[in-house]
Amino acid sequence: MSFLRTATTTVFCLAVMGAMLAPNANADAWNRKTVITFSGPVEIPGVHLKGWGVLPAGTYVFKIVDSQSNRHIVQIFNKDETQVYATILAIPNYRLKATDKTVVTFRERPAGQPEALRAWFYPSRNWGEEFVYSKAKAIELAKVTNTPVLFTPVELPVEVAEPIKSADEPLVVELKQAPVMAIKPTGEEVELAAVVTTPPAAELEPDTAPTQVAAVTLPETASLVPLIALLGLLALGGAWTLRRVQKRIL
Repeated sequence: MSFLRTATTTVFCLAVMGAMLAPNANADAWNRKTVITFSGPVEIPGVHLKGWGVLPAGTYVFKIVDSQSNRHIVQIFNKDETQVYATILAIPNYRLKATDKTVVTFRERPAGQPEALRAWFYPSRNWGEEFVYSKAKAIELAKVTNTPVLFTPVELPVEVAEPIKSADEPLVVELKQAPVMAIKPTGEEVELAAVVTTPPAAELEPDTAPTQVAAVTLPETASLVPLIALLGLLALGGAWTLRRVQKRIL
């Protein structure tokens, strides 16, 4: 009898653990969390925390915080995910060949200046996030790099005193609604479609595959979502069976 009570309690604990862990794992399945280590300083677009327009060399976490059909909101955290450094508007941009590792591209700058963040490609995907700058910064980068740069003509704050913690905050809503264009090195403004290849509609559907958390310098790590879900179901079934046996004995 004591054994049955102990076994039943243990199984219920496993069931609760499965129920607690599975939703969190599923929540991470769409945000494409990626750990990225920069070997040198990197300039990032706004909206960033005051004083963090250039990220020092170090390790950061990138996540999708909000998705729409033609744009994403990307947040950059510190390594421990306790501080949000930036909340950035990005546009999906297509690449011909996907790789099995995270790829981050930059806009090269003159010697002595930090490279400017351009795009982030998640492993095994043909499209990634190309970041949108303010108009003034886009003009500067386009001339220096001799390539078109995405920008929004809407006057949004580049810096904020407090980190953005919710996708429902007014500034995030503005980012979602802001028009996006591109500017050429000549200063000519062009429509987004002239410089960005939009991915097929089917590839813009919400993710159903497990999240792959990977550092740039490390191999990708598989998700535990299927295992956690299976353990949760087995634990619940075992608890029900033990309860039935216990009642019969009593």
